[in-house]
Amino acid sequence: MRQEYIINACTGKAINVMKGQTITIIDIEGTQVVDFFAEAKENPDEFLSTGVTIDCNESLKLKVGDLIYSNLYKPMFEILLDDVGEHDLLHPCCRPEMYDFFYNNGNGHSNCLENINNSLNSNRPIIHPVNFFMYTKINTDGSISVEKPISKAGDKVVLKALMDMRIGAAACSVSESNCNGGKCSPIKIIVSE
Repeated sequence: MRQEYIINACTGKAINVMKGQTITIIDIEGTQVVDFFAEAKENPDEFLSTGVTIDCNESLKLKVGDLIYSNLYKPMFEILLDDVGEHDLLHPCCRPEMYDFFYNNGNGHSNCLENINNSLNSNRPIIHPVNFFMYTKINTDGSISVEKPISKAGDKVVLKALMDMRIGAAACSVSESNCNGGKCSPIKIIVSE
């Protein structure tokens, strides 16, 4: 069984996945960030945690073979394939307050926090997703800068689900910076056995 989902620019979608299924996340046009979040199917209070993922992998970077963990320190996903090798574990979902802080345009701005919350029928005050394809440069002095993603059209990341989950994914809405290369575009997710 194979299911394909297109997530249009600046929107989000919920996708049910079962343990053992493969999730392929494709950057259709290139330089598009995917805010990727998940919660355990039977317990939404268990959810993807980038902080725990950093802790368990002892790294600010993800690589093939790494696991993505829940807030309860349980493995949720294994990374099977990665065409890009540059993803962000630091930034929370964009939200109206972020747009106000940086660009003074938060009112009514499409954002990943609301897109993921709406897709999952939840109301989380903040979400720390894995930002696939987002390039956050980490400098030796501890400062960071968001650079243009290095992903090209068709680049992908492939994950294996290690529990039954509901994924909330969004095609990031930031066009005001280098985050999505200055332009928002759609993404594709394929779930297969």
